[in-house]
Amino acid sequence: MAKKADGAPAQSKKTRKSATTDPASAGRLRQIAMVAGVIRKSDPKAMPIIVGSGVGVLAVVIIVGLLINQLVVLIPLGVLLGLLTSMLLFGRYAQSAQYKAIEGQPGAAAAVVQSMRGNWEVTPAIAGNRNMDIVHRVVGRPGVVLLGEGSPTGLTSLIAAEKKKISRIAYGVPITDIQVGDQPGQIPVKQLQRKLMNLPKALKPSDINDLNARLKALPSSLQAPRGPMPRSGRMPRPPRPKVR
Repeated sequence: MAKKADGAPAQSKKTRKSATTDPASAGRLRQIAMVAGVIRKSDPKAMPIIVGSGVGVLAVVIIVGLLINQLVVLIPLGVLLGLLTSMLLFGRYAQSAQYKAIEGQPGAAAAVVQSMRGNWEVTPAIAGNRNMDIVHRVVGRPGVVLLGEGSPTGLTSLIAAEKKKISRIAYGVPITDIQVGDQPGQIPVKQLQRKLMNLPKALKPSDINDLNARLKALPSSLQAPRGPMPRSGRMPRPPRPKVR
């Protein structure tokens, strides 16, 4: 009996240790901490607002519980509402920090669509020029969407050429062009997701993959960058040792 009594606490300690050192929970907490660091770097006031909002909701529920003499019942509800409020604000600030981090970088528009939920087929950089103006192609329920990043003057000709090529294959499918950026006539990258979700639906989900497969057969219109092309040559051989 003494051995069982001695072994039981040891086993419970092991289970507690394994529970506290669970790799899944540790990885999740580490990820949350990383996201919190990104949010704090993007907006120093964000984390105090997130924590303060949750505590404020809990305080309001506690005050209501005191007034109606239902404190025991309302405290768990207040904790849940406070956590839910903090989680919602945490997600919004994390998304805003993500948009702020990729804003102005080439390929930001394609990255936003690739992270969206739903059947969105993205083909990055189907066209471009030497001035780093880039066009991405998106196939979804609204049809074909051409996303342009760069100067409006350079994107106009690129988008027009892609529309002409796509219309030969996707006959009757709506083709929408959106320019993403901070210049006149363009939309910020943080508004791109809402813009795409508000487009009218024109394709069935079963038609998206078929249309995207046919469009992928189109040749790319990317141009070579400016400057001389590097010459392809062999690596120089090391000098041979002199034989005496």
